[in-house]
Formats: sequence, structure tokens, C-alpha cells
Amino acid sequence: MNQATTYQDAPVALTADSAFPVMHGGPEVTIVIPTLNERANIGLLVARLRQSLARIDWEVVFVDDDSKDGTILAVHDIAAGDHRVRGIRRIARRGLAGACLEGILSSSAPIVAVMDGDLQHDETCLPAMLAMLQGGEADLVIASRYGSDGSAQGGFTRLRSSVSRLATYLARLLLRTPIHDPMSGFFMLRREIVDAVAPRLSRQGFKILLDIVASSSTAIRIKEIPYVFAPRLHGQSKLDSLVALEYAGLLVAKMSGDLISTRFLAFGLVGSAGVVVHLAVLHALLPHGLSFVVAQTAAMFTAMAFNYTLNNAFTYRDQRRRGWRFLTGLLMFAALCSFGVVAGVGVSTLLYSGHSRWWVAGLAGAIVGSAWNYITNSAITWRRQ
Repeated sequence: MNQATTYQDAPVALTADSAFPVMHGGPEVTIVIPTLNERANIGLLVARLRQSLARIDWEVVFVDDDSKDGTILAVHDIAAGDHRVRGIRRIARRGLAGACLEGILSSSAPIVAVMDGDLQHDETCLPAMLAMLQGGEADLVIASRYGSDGSAQGGFTRLRSSVSRLATYLARLLLRTPIHDPMSGFFMLRREIVDAVAPRLSRQGFKILLDIVASSSTAIRIKEIPYVFAPRLHGQSKLDSLVALEYAGLLVAKMSGDLISTRFLAFGLVGSAGVVVHLAVLHALLPHGLSFVVAQTAAMFTAMAFNYTLNNAFTYRDQRRRGWRFLTGLLMFAALCSFGVVAGVGVSTLLYSGHSRWWVAGLAGAIVGSAWNYITNSAITWRRQ
């Protein structure tokens, strides 16, 4: 089990006999900052990092999800005069977790930190967090909003504070680790920890810290330092209702040992909603004199379009198809799901003819069809660009 303690004194000075040797020829620490429309915050954030990390060999990597406000241009302007600033522009990809992972894996520093680009995280905590890692006191240091001296009152509305505390409670149940703030987006750790778990991490969602801790097969020594979560100065929050659903999916994925992925769970939920739509359309059409074949066909196409639209908006939001690609994707989705129907019917018929119970044969056909639809559409309709 991972071990967690709360750090109160936050020493800054690095010891000469550090248990974590200082590297030469590269930065000691890389700060990874995912961004989406944060142009107004970039210059101020870099200035704050320069001030807080004056005695440290550092670099910052902004991983931008192709912001429309020119965020990456602001990064490049600063990078032209400061080699410690780098920018990664991601095209047709979305998601904070995936952006963080890409930034971390691009680093050659032995220690990496993740923080937001909205100025709500206190960058003055970074030297203390680095000192704890370099001194061998911990493998992972979390800046906590809920420790003895921490606070989230300034950066959250009352509703968001309540939702955050509920999500934190659920995360503690999952991790079985006494971390005050497992939902924090502000943390620092040894890069080798991420290297080891990277293939098992979800690219979706906002909670990469929770995913890293839950996915690690070895014990991680964790410490926390308190900080005050500040109000946002510029831009808008990226949190929405879909983030809550993605978080629920992440919890299910980790509780099942990654047997049920977040995306597969979302695909299944959309499919279940599609069944309701199918039956509702069929029920609405039959009283109007249509034959069952015509009504059933209309219901199937309606449900298929509904499922495709919802999956494109939610399940594969990080690879969303737009414009004419939306239409071609619908055709591919319909074609692949048609094969899924054939496969499902074939399996269920074979089992039923072998004297299996009707519900066993039906359930087996549904599982085969769903698995086919998920696997093929993930590989073809929404394949990574």
C-alpha cells in the first residue's frame, strides 16, 4: 500500500548529501502545464516560475490542445528568448490527462511536476516539493488543498467545493491511502514512476494523479504540503458535466483492475441509452399504420445515429470527428455495427440451437456484438490520427 504523510515545514534548501543526485547537463525538474485557451496567463506564469525557481535548473513544457486564442504562439514568443520554455502543440487530440502524460514523457529530467496554467496553483511550493524528492523523503509530493493549512475556498464555488470533496472521498475509498487531496492537479514525482505505469494510464479525464497512484504496482512514498487554491484570474474553467462522468469511469476502471476501461464503460452506457431510444421510436411509429419491418428499420437507424452522435461527443471526445468527417464516420459506424449485429445474432442462434437458455444465448450475442462494435469502431472510426 502506498504511504502518505503530511509535510508542514516545507524546507527549501537542498542538501549536499542528497539521496537523489542532482543531474548535470539537463534540468533538475520539468514542470508540465497542460493548456487550452490560456494565452493571457502564459507570460505571468513563466515570470512567477522564474522568480520561484531562481536557484534551480528547471524547464517548463506547455502542452497545448490547439487553443484558438493563440496560446502556443505566446509560448513560442517566450521560448525564443528563454531555452527553459518549451511548447508542444497537439492537433486533433484533447484531454488533460493525455496532455500531462505527453509532457512528462517528453522530459529528460529525473523529476517532473504537473500544475495548471490558470494561476490557481501556488508555484512557490515547487522548491519545497523538489527538495523533498531530492532529499529522498518521498517518491511523490502532492500540493494539497485539504491539509491543515491548505484551502480551496478561494478557487471553488460552493457547488464545486462539495463535488470536489465527494470525489475526494470516493478516491480515498479506491486508493485505501490516507491522502488528503488525491484529486489535486498539482504534484511532483520521480519520472520513472510515470515511465513504469504509462501504458496503463487513461488519456481521458482530468485526474491523472489518481490514475498514477492507483495504477502503480509498487509502493509509492507520498507526502503532502498544504497550499491555498487561488481564484482564476483569466480565462474559463474547462470542467463540465462530462468530466464527472469520465471520473466515474476512471474509478470503475481502477476498481476492476483496468478490465473495464473508461472508454468501454462509456460506450456501453451510450449503447444502453440507444436501446431506450430504439424502443421509444418503435413504440411511436407502430400506431401510425407502418409495417413492423419499416418501423423497426427506422428505429434501428435512429438509434444508430443517436449512438454515433453521443459517442462522438462523449466517448471519443478527444478524437471527435467534425465537418465532413462526421458524416463519413457515421457511415463507418453504421457499417461496422451491422457486422456486429450479424455476429451477435449468429452466436446467440448457435447457442440457442444447442439448447442453451434463451437469456444465456441472448446475453452472449449482446456481449459479442458490443465487443465487436467497440473494438472495430475504436480501431477504425475513431482511430488515433
